[in-house]
Amino acid sequence: MKQLLLIEDNDDIRENTAEILELAGYNVETAENGKVGVEKALANKPDLIVCDVMMPVLDGYGVLHLLNKNPDLKGIPFIFLTAKAERSDFRKGMEMGADDYVTKPFTDIELMSAIESRLNKVELLKKNFESTAEGMHQMLHEVSGKKALEDFTKDRHSNHYKKKQVIYSEGNHPNKLYYIEKGKVKTFKTNSDGKEFTVGLHTEGEFIGYIAMLEGTVYKETAEAIDDTEIAIIPIEEFRGLIESNKEVMQKFIRLLARNVAEKEEQLLGLAYNSLRKRVADALMTLQQKYRKDEKEKFSIQISREDLANIAGTATESLIRTLSDFKSEKLIDIQAGQIIIQNEKKLAAMLN
Repeated sequence: MKQLLLIEDNDDIRENTAEILELAGYNVETAENGKVGVEKALANKPDLIVCDVMMPVLDGYGVLHLLNKNPDLKGIPFIFLTAKAERSDFRKGMEMGADDYVTKPFTDIELMSAIESRLNKVELLKKNFESTAEGMHQMLHEVSGKKALEDFTKDRHSNHYKKKQVIYSEGNHPNKLYYIEKGKVKTFKTNSDGKEFTVGLHTEGEFIGYIAMLEGTVYKETAEAIDDTEIAIIPIEEFRGLIESNKEVMQKFIRLLARNVAEKEEQLLGLAYNSLRKRVADALMTLQQKYRKDEKEKFSIQISREDLANIAGTATESLIRTLSDFKSEKLIDIQAGQIIIQNEKKLAAMLN
């Protein structure tokens, strides 16, 4: 049962509103002024707060200010109740972080709808979605109530890229969003000596190039097709319109970006401290995790030794020697350039 805190100085309104909310299935705690309300919020953290604006001792703006200063209470959904309907009052409350405004006199349905809407959005933002098109589709479907991603990507013009063909280059300004319909793509950075380091692997159903678009900067990496690839092209204006039109979509996009950052940090940690054998084993496991389609069959992939070396963060010659050792140990097999993983358990448990 959700816990609500109702802060209202008018006795009749407070009692009647609390009764209505309790009949709707909420556990309601009440406070007769802002000071008491903050004390009760500290003692028993609520799931949502409904608060009057004009009150003695401490008004609604003061309550919201104190809540935002407390790390444990900051972010609780906050709905203002007020008889004042001037635009300046709405703006002040929203700028301070209020989630909604219900103007007195209000109907039971108006208040209930506002509360349910805020609680539903909080539950949505707690969910974790995969950093894939399927995860993005699920997110947008729950937020907008329609197949937003499917509509967003279907019937698009598609470009065909051959193996080793560059899709976009580091340092260029973005003007398109790319959606992989078929094939495999890697993203990599190049140092001053021209040496490459692979920073990302992508497959069908994923977007690429959106980080620079969100940041409003140039591409920090180059994207290149690993094999023959088909990519749908989406103009930057449409992408910006999608994320700017819905606050929840943007927040969830930020979560996906944060997850990508965490993966990059893990990758860099491995490069800094793992042995050559461990890095090559991890690179093979990463490829399997990213591109394996059938769990019942042994994973195999056709990839250039140079590309694999860039993923593992080592020289091509060192990679080739390590692959030869792995083959001798029956961890992998190599047939016509195809790498076949024979013992994924030992590769995954490779020690430094």
